[in-house]
Amino acid sequence: MSLLIQEIPTTDAPIKLLLLADPSEDKVRSYLPRSKCFVASSGGVVLGACVVQPLGEGTHELMNIAIQPAHQKSGYGTALLKWVIDFFRKSGASQIEVGTGTFGYQLAFYQRHGFRVTRIDRNFFVNNYPEPIFEDGIQLFDMLRLTLRYPGNVA
Repeated sequence: MSLLIQEIPTTDAPIKLLLLADPSEDKVRSYLPRSKCFVASSGGVVLGACVVQPLGEGTHELMNIAIQPAHQKSGYGTALLKWVIDFFRKSGASQIEVGTGTFGYQLAFYQRHGFRVTRIDRNFFVNNYPEPIFEDGIQLFDMLRLTLRYPGNVA
């Protein structure tokens, strides 16, 4: 089955799906109005979603990317991320940033696609979420900020 990736209005964003990647519905709803939302679907079924927010001066931030649990590890996340990277490259962006935990599969996922660690936001998950967040039984404290720079694009 082929994968269709397209931009949708943020008012139609699949919140339940996005909560898989960011457990705070308040946070997700706070960044949606200033963002672009993309969905990946097959046979009319939404398999994944991605939200990207402009930061200014040709920089965008990948705020959220999530794939339905039954379809994870099937290449849909990679296809969606590659499509979004290409979309912003073609739009003339100079870079995309993303924040993630300091360990786990997400870190390797972004690094495989050319993102490089550029800074650490210490205690981000403790200071910005009311409940502790755990990944593989380990509490997240710090957020790694990663950047993918587009060579040759100047915003």
